[in-house]
Amino acid sequence: MLNDTQCRNAKPKDKPYKLKDSNGLYLEIKPNGVKAWRYRFELREDGKIKESVFAIGDYASAPSGEIPEEVKARRDGRRFTLAEARDERTKARALVKQGINPAQHRQLERIKRAQENATTFEAVAKEWLALKDWEEITKKRRLDMLTRVVFPTIGELPVKQVTPPVILGILKKAAEKNGVTVMDEAKRTLFGIFELAAETFRVDANPVHQWREALPKNKTQHKRPLETAEIGQLLRDFDGHGGRHETITAFRLMWLTLTRPSEAVEAKWEEFDLDAAIWRIPAGRMKMRREHVVPLPTQAVEMLRVLHGLTGRHAHLFPHRDDKTKAMATASFRQALNVLGWAGKYSPHATRTTGSTRLNELGYVADWIERQLAHAEPNAVRRTYNHAEHLADRAKMMQQWADMLDTWKKGDNNVTPIRQAA
Repeated sequence: MLNDTQCRNAKPKDKPYKLKDSNGLYLEIKPNGVKAWRYRFELREDGKIKESVFAIGDYASAPSGEIPEEVKARRDGRRFTLAEARDERTKARALVKQGINPAQHRQLERIKRAQENATTFEAVAKEWLALKDWEEITKKRRLDMLTRVVFPTIGELPVKQVTPPVILGILKKAAEKNGVTVMDEAKRTLFGIFELAAETFRVDANPVHQWREALPKNKTQHKRPLETAEIGQLLRDFDGHGGRHETITAFRLMWLTLTRPSEAVEAKWEEFDLDAAIWRIPAGRMKMRREHVVPLPTQAVEMLRVLHGLTGRHAHLFPHRDDKTKAMATASFRQALNVLGWAGKYSPHATRTTGSTRLNELGYVADWIERQLAHAEPNAVRRTYNHAEHLADRAKMMQQWADMLDTWKKGDNNVTPIRQAA
C-alpha cells in the first residue's frame, strides 16, 4: 500500500507509470508531472466481464491548517489526498457491486445537478402561477408580491437548494417590512409552489412548515366593522397624514363608494361619467367578473373633478409614483395605515364590512346594499331573475352615506339619518 510520502515524492518519467495502492486504486504519474488517481474494476456488461478504469481525480497534498471551506473547494475541483482517494475508491466499489459503472453514474449525477441548477425557484413559481385557474389581474398581484418579497432572496436559486431556515427568514422579514397579512400570503404561496415542485419530483419534500410559534400571529381584525367614532377618527387621521394627494383621494373614493381597495386604486378615467355621477367598473376588474355600476355622491364627483386637473392626462386616476403608466399599488394604503398607527386595528378590506353593517343597521334595503357591494346573489333562482340595479335607490343611499361620513369626520357621532323603509 502507498503512503503519502511516496505519492508526494513521485517524479515524472519519459512514460506514464503507476504506483499501486490496494483494491484497484493506483496513482498514475504522467510525463507532464500530473499525478492522477485511478480505480481499475471489472463489471459484467452484456453477459461479459469487462475491465474498466474510473478516473477519480488528481493527487493533492493537503496544506497545513486547511479549513473546511478550502477542503470542500479542493474536493469539488477533484483534487484528493491519499486518504480521500481511498474513500472515493470505496464509494466506486460499492457501485460496482451493484452492477453500476461509477463513470456513468458520475456523468448522470452531473446531468442531474445541471438540470436542478437550471430549475430556479422563480421558474417554478411562474409555472405554478400559470397553472392556476385565476383571472390575470389576480395572477399579476400574486406575482407582484413574489417579486417584492420572495424573488430577491431565492428567485435565482435552484428550487432544490431552498431550505426551511431560508424560507423562515423570508417570512419573518416580510412580517417586519410588509405586515403579517403579506407574510401569510407569502407563506400560502410558497407552500403551493413547493407542492408543485414536490409533485413533479424537483424537490424531495415541501420545505414550508406550519411554524405555529416561530412566526408572528395575525392580530388584525380585518373584518370587524368600525364604530362611527372610529370611522371619523380614521378619516381625520388619513386626511392629515401628509402623504400623496392621490393616496388620500383613493382612500376617500373607496369609503365613498364602498368598492374594494384594488377597484379604487386601479380606476381609470375612461370608466367615469362625472356629469352623470356614474362609475362603470368593467367586468375584467371585478371579482365576480361582471360590470359594476357605481353611483357617485356629490362629494366624490367634486373630489374627482379636482383630481382630474392633476392626473387627467394619465389613464389611471391614481398613477404609480414611479411609473405613470401603471396604477398606484394597494400597498400604499397599508403603508399609510402603518404610519398612522392603524395597523392591527383596521385594514382597507374592513371598509366594506363597516359600510354594510352600518347601512343595514340604519334600515336600508338589503338588496340595495348587496348590489352596491357587487355581491353575488346566493340563491341561484333569485340570481337568475333579479337583474335590478336599484341604481336610483342606491344613489340616494350612497349620498346619505357620504353625508354621514362627513358628519362622523367632524366628530358628531350622534346624528342618525332618516331610516329607509325596508
